Amino acid sequence: MSQSELPRAIDFIFPTLEALKELGGSARRGEVISAVAEREGLTDEQLEARYEASGDLIADDRISWALSDLKKMGAVDNSRRGVWAITEAGQRIESQSEIDTQLRAVRAGLAARTAPRRHNEHADADDNHELDLAEASDPDTGWQATLLQRLLDMSPAGFERLIQRLLREAGFREVEVLGRSGDGGLDGVGVYRLSLVSFPIYFQCKRYSGSVPPSAVRDFRGAMAGRGEKGLLVTTGTFTRSARDEASRDGASPVQLINGEDLCDLLKEHELGVVTRIRQIEDVTVDAEWFARFESV
Repeated sequence: MSQSELPRAIDFIFPTLEALKELGGSARRGEVISAVAEREGLTDEQLEARYEASGDLIADDRISWALSDLKKMGAVDNSRRGVWAITEAGQRIESQSEIDTQLRAVRAGLAARTAPRRHNEHADADDNHELDLAEASDPDTGWQATLLQRLLDMSPAGFERLIQRLLREAGFREVEVLGRSGDGGLDGVGVYRLSLVSFPIYFQCKRYSGSVPPSAVRDFRGAMAGRGEKGLLVTTGTFTRSARDEASRDGASPVQLINGEDLCDLLKEHELGVVTRIRQIEDVTVDAEWFARFESV
């Protein structure tokens, strides 16, 4: 197959953005490529076509270039863990014509000249936001209370997509938010690979301000029956002792529990919506006895 029989990299840009949206707003490169290929109806022959010189897959390469161009536009970003995510600017793009306009701006150098101003504006906004958090929060744990309240303010669908993104950053593959009738209360599923073995893990998200009872663990385990043996129950609240005992009950499928404090720490660890800046603070004291030496001479 000749290279001309495949769409150009520029033709993959908007489909790549739309595929990312369909994947919940974030995905790994391989997941993006698969989603674009399915969306565009690429044949096996097209997917297997390679450059003669390098032997690289042409479709993979062109979709990767599409991701790169989207990043230059500020429509997507990628973490050091290999997860690509749509930005607020990318969410606002709804047509191929908008892509064409922004791509021309990038290639003409307009984006490069305006980037410093946009960066400063965003930096000022971030500084003001962080100042508000600092004024309202205790430096050690107050940020967690602020974060948990923000999580409680999210919609159920938004919270599920956040957990989807967190699991991807933590190394899960093929993470999917379910939320369809017949899913029995399961919010999503992802594949976790341990060495040479991989297995599905179902997850459920509960935005609670109080404690999750053992009945919630039993209901979650029941929803998993016949689908998988490992589950992840995530909440913004806490778990009662009975719930923790139920999660690890002998003879039952194990359920891993992530409470609000654990969730905050994970978001901080993976730098998802939580910015950490290390500040060096001097602790200065006056040694009165040192000065007294001069009086005794």
